[in-house]
Amino acid sequence: MELWFSEYHSPDIKISIRVRKQLFSQYSDYQHIQVFDTYEFGRMLVMDNVIMMSEKDEFIYHEMIVHVPMAVHPHARRALIIGGGDGGALRELCRYDDLEEIVMVEIDRLAVEVSKKYLPTVAASFDDPRVTLLFEDGLRYVRRCRDMFDVIIVDSTDPFGPGESLFTKEFYGNCSHALRDGGILVNQHEGPFFHNESTEAAATFKKTSQIFRHVMVYQAHIPVYPAGHWLFGFMSDSYHPLNDFNPERWLARGIRTNYYNTSLHRGAFALPTYVLRLLHEGVLLDRVYKRVVEGGIWPPDDQLAGAQAHDMDEIDFSEIERYGEDDA
Repeated sequence: MELWFSEYHSPDIKISIRVRKQLFSQYSDYQHIQVFDTYEFGRMLVMDNVIMMSEKDEFIYHEMIVHVPMAVHPHARRALIIGGGDGGALRELCRYDDLEEIVMVEIDRLAVEVSKKYLPTVAASFDDPRVTLLFEDGLRYVRRCRDMFDVIIVDSTDPFGPGESLFTKEFYGNCSHALRDGGILVNQHEGPFFHNESTEAAATFKKTSQIFRHVMVYQAHIPVYPAGHWLFGFMSDSYHPLNDFNPERWLARGIRTNYYNTSLHRGAFALPTYVLRLLHEGVLLDRVYKRVVEGGIWPPDDQLAGAQAHDMDEIDFSEIERYGEDDA
């Protein structure tokens, strides 16, 4: 008998991955945590039936969420990770010798314990002496912080369950206060293709654009995530991710990567037009693309505005500059 794990990306599409064996399954105080050994992706961490990472492609996500901000900031000394219980973002941060302290705030102790046991190549840096690991809610933690960190990485789950509070305007406002002058905040920004993720991506861009001077979104191809297309947000009041990027300085560190490189750094911010429209105008792809329905073309041109506004009626995009133009 074959064993398959299926994840729904929308009510009409799911991805199924053949499983060799289920290694772990338990409910923590916050979520259902599972680990599968799969044929194609190796070991795979799943929370509340949503794939968090796999051994085969986790390097893409973790390199892009860490090396982009670290390659821009010229002298980061203190870093904060919120979430990231699998340890992948921590592993990448620990490759920077000039970081003096790394604080990691993860709400779910079991997520860390499971990752240490079943994902040792990912959860490889928890014993680094520079690391302080705290088990508490990330929103509550940053409420108490003022001018403490040079880089904050929000490696959250999706915006439901334990990760829900990490997508609020209050949370991002508190993060801005927790950053030192010249600080950089990076988050996982959801995906642009399917309805649920794209709605959240547009909403998050709107919230953060009201708080930080420089807000730009960049992308990566992560096969195990919905549509294989994932976004990250870069936020700072001081540093622009392209204008203040010094590739020679980063290359001098001698860090070996499998996905990130200095050419890709620049290219990752060149977003497709449909993603720009999503972020800056709130245009959802599944509300405007043309298709044949019962012999006719849907949606008609005169219904486009109303259709796209239906899902985004609570988001005001009037204050957002078009297509990522900035005052740098």
